[in-house]
Amino acid sequence: MSAADIILFAVNARYAHTSFGLRCLLANLGPLRPRARMREYDLRITPEKIAADILAENPRIAAAGVYIWNHSRVRRTMEIIRERNPGIAVIAGGPELIAVQECPPWADHVITGEADIEFGRLCAGILNGEKSARLIRAEPADTANISLPYGEYTNEDIQNRMIYVEASRGCPYRCEYCISSLDRKLRHFPQSAFFHDMEILLMRGARQFKFVDRAFNADIGSACDILDYFLARYTPGLRLHFEMMPDRFPRELRNRIMAFPPGALHLEIGIQTFNEEAAARIMRKTDFSAAGENLAWLRRETGALIHADLIAGLPGETMESIAAGFDRLVSLNPHELQFGILKKLPGAPIARHDTDWKMKYRSEPPYDILESASLSREQVEILKRFARFWDLFHNRGNFPRFMQMLPGRAESPFTAFMKFSQWLEDRLGRISGIPQLELYAAALDYMNNSGDARQALRDDYIAGGRRGHVPRFLKEAGTARRE
Repeated sequence: MSAADIILFAVNARYAHTSFGLRCLLANLGPLRPRARMREYDLRITPEKIAADILAENPRIAAAGVYIWNHSRVRRTMEIIRERNPGIAVIAGGPELIAVQECPPWADHVITGEADIEFGRLCAGILNGEKSARLIRAEPADTANISLPYGEYTNEDIQNRMIYVEASRGCPYRCEYCISSLDRKLRHFPQSAFFHDMEILLMRGARQFKFVDRAFNADIGSACDILDYFLARYTPGLRLHFEMMPDRFPRELRNRIMAFPPGALHLEIGIQTFNEEAAARIMRKTDFSAAGENLAWLRRETGALIHADLIAGLPGETMESIAAGFDRLVSLNPHELQFGILKKLPGAPIARHDTDWKMKYRSEPPYDILESASLSREQVEILKRFARFWDLFHNRGNFPRFMQMLPGRAESPFTAFMKFSQWLEDRLGRISGIPQLELYAAALDYMNNSGDARQALRDDYIAGGRRGHVPRFLKEAGTARRE
């Protein structure tokens, strides 16, 4: 392969992810596309290694998207590139830079907003020796003028990685914690071109599609068209992920969802809060009665896998209201319950509550809340511990039988797991970097080494595919507890 003038590099959270944003940039380079290459890395790779790879190719332009999970790595990579070869023009973009007022010192140019078209223009100017602005604010583009990126997926991507797709951009909702609220105009990509490219991906063997649309069911007609398209082409192994609003499931949408086989649909349902005052405060309009009924219906009548979200720390929410919302959502029995901690993302309108509600956040990624007028710093730390252990014990699916046995769960799942998470931190001395076997041992300790708990944990362990390696403390009664 010949040398490239333009190197786009991505730092993904893990190998299984692909960079959708950079593929959009590549697809819209026009005549410059043959002069560009993309390099993808994950968080295991150091900035020094990434920079060395790029410098070895001696491009004229190096560009990357900056996200909450890769901010420090991309920044350091760009610093190294500029230190070692100032002749390379370094371009940055992405949601982490949406609110910047000037180009940071570690980049030569920044594009904020939708860079699909502007990136190609900037590259052309640089390659032609023209003087270009350091900070470029890109307006939302007409989707009819954007070249779709699906031809940029390789066969390796299709065989081994998540395929991200988008049928629309923008979001008609105004939820202030989300930067999508800055672009309220819902814009669909032309269906004929979109379905044409989906057909090619399916023919190439793609079976895992994750739609990045912020509110897939905002437009019911479009949602039904897309579901009909994939249902007509369903083959075993097809899996579709959509993010949907919880109170918007009319009959025509329900009929499509019910038609899919079990496990084919993975629906991310953003509840975020059941506190009506908090929801109104952050401009999140939700019919909570309809949301609860829809979640119950999805679990009762469909084979869709349900991932439901809550956010702890919204302005005005107390420990008591968070607990009540958590217990209500647990009673609706989603397959996954993501208990997240509020973050003040760059540019997000939730910043307007900082003074009235004394909201304080971490200044560096992940920008999580530290305290507020309704939650003390100690309470926020308790919620963060709760969230971490809830993810380890519930969302990863390794302890389903044990979780049903937790003392007090029938009365209040929140209170029961809060006590357990406090005990775990005291027992283990940390909330991260814990080997799974240590979690099994701690769970058995918490249940006083009872025979029923040992049986449940043994069954959980075996269900995880470890049949031939059951540890002794899960096999035998009377085994000394691990200290």
